[in-house]
Amino acid sequence: MASTTALFTGLSGLTSNSRRLDVIGNNIANVNTTAYKSNRMTFAPTFSRNFSLGTAPGDATGGSNPGQIGLGVTIGGTQRNFTNGAIGVTGVATDLAIEGDGFFIVNQAGSRYFTRSGGFIRNPENDLMTQSGAKVMGYEVDDQFNIVEGNLAELNIPVGTLTLAEQTSNVIFNGNLNASGEIATPGSVHETRAFYTDPAGTVPVDGSTQFGVQDIYVSDGAGGFTLAFEAASVVGSTITIAGVEKGGKDLGSASFEITSNATTFGDYIDFLDEYLGTDSTAIGSVSDLGGSVTIGVDGSIVITGNEGTVQDLDIETGDITIDPPGAGLANPLVMSKISDAEGESVRTSFVVYDSLGTPLTIDLSFVLQGTQASGGTTWEFVAESSDNDATDRLLALGEVSFDANGRFVGATNQSFSIQRANGAVNPLTVNMDFDSGTDSVSSFTDSASNFAAVYQDGSPIGTLGSFSIGEDGMISGSFTNGLTRTIGQVALAKFSNPEGLVDVGDNLFGGGPNSGTPLIATAREFGTGRIVGGALELSNVDLSQEFIDMILASTGYSAASRVITTTDELMTQLLALGR
Repeated sequence: MASTTALFTGLSGLTSNSRRLDVIGNNIANVNTTAYKSNRMTFAPTFSRNFSLGTAPGDATGGSNPGQIGLGVTIGGTQRNFTNGAIGVTGVATDLAIEGDGFFIVNQAGSRYFTRSGGFIRNPENDLMTQSGAKVMGYEVDDQFNIVEGNLAELNIPVGTLTLAEQTSNVIFNGNLNASGEIATPGSVHETRAFYTDPAGTVPVDGSTQFGVQDIYVSDGAGGFTLAFEAASVVGSTITIAGVEKGGKDLGSASFEITSNATTFGDYIDFLDEYLGTDSTAIGSVSDLGGSVTIGVDGSIVITGNEGTVQDLDIETGDITIDPPGAGLANPLVMSKISDAEGESVRTSFVVYDSLGTPLTIDLSFVLQGTQASGGTTWEFVAESSDNDATDRLLALGEVSFDANGRFVGATNQSFSIQRANGAVNPLTVNMDFDSGTDSVSSFTDSASNFAAVYQDGSPIGTLGSFSIGEDGMISGSFTNGLTRTIGQVALAKFSNPEGLVDVGDNLFGGGPNSGTPLIATAREFGTGRIVGGALELSNVDLSQEFIDMILASTGYSAASRVITTTDELMTQLLALGR
């Protein structure tokens, strides 16, 4: 007679194949889903009904096999295919794809999930996140832009808001100093008219003469004397010097305040010496620029500039004024140039930056000081700047020597320091490199000396303008000042059994009991694979395979239904026998 068991066996076939069609339909629906991993369903037979367990063979018999009738099919499980999908280039900086077995790590509402879909975006707070709002995790950087590994953090890419400045530490020079140039002689000489403390011109001033104690007179150049500084009105006045040129370069302006009766001519002489950058310090064996500001025995101010044509001073009477002059003169220092500076020299200007990104202009001059008995030349360099927050424009001196073949031998000093009073690191110390491989200062015979700064680090303030993500997940930021810095690194996770992950929707997976503990690493480590920036991983669904599986599932479903209809016909015939 017809068995009702066959009905349920057929029903199990209908149920299993319809579920398989669900899986196939889901795969086909996600054929264009970013980084979607296809599923497949496996079947397994249910337990069987035993008529006999079989018998063992004997001396006269061969034994018998079990007698069993299966009771249908059941779903053995689903298996996700985690093979890599094809890579599609998008050109979008926040799009990432993984070539390997890794997973991006994201944080959604405090829970950690994993995804292969790298179609990320940035929110208004510049957080890197998925389309559904889960924030991408990785490693941040410290204040020096070094990756801080160990603790995962939500990645932030502050384009347009992150600013950066870097102080200068090193400058490299290249060029040639003319070895056949004229050895420098004493520099330019300027002299003022003589100053006296009496109207008869018998007592010249000296360094101890105080502005506010007695009237000071100056020779009028015609045998008489004129009141230059009135003691009763000079205290509180300011002497301003501006328009002075050194080798054709304007030295800017500076002011000397006569603050009290105790302010002396010697104080003013020191001010002029620092403003003009004159120096007569003996450097090394032969170097001495010979510059000075002194008071002559007749009470005149004598300004001797440094040696070398680029140190030649040009000071006009109108360059030095006093305000208010009181009963004295508005231009009390009538200047006369006695001689010009001579000697082979060259100057270059370059810009350095303090820790706040403030640009500072530095003048570096080389002056030929002598030749060596064994061959070669000796030069003195002087570094100076009008941007020094100290009064003295002179920053550093050094002696540089070259051998008989014009090659750099050494220098007594290759750094300078400039004072900063703006809150930056103080002082700013910069190293100068005169011999850096192919970039080197030489001293050969030439028509003229010529050298320049060919490299300097440091930069003014810059804003993060763009970024890119490398194969190792490093996020490199490009700033508007030309600097490039690492601003973060994307982290990846790897599972010993990724098929054990639980799909929680939105292209996210959660850890499952059989997935294993995630190994947190960076790209290209422990088999996580490499990251491809500006690209997305495509779905790995194979449509041809899905259509074949659909035909097989449809055939299985139809065959199972045929079992049910056949069983129904047999039961109908059985009932007809009883009529």
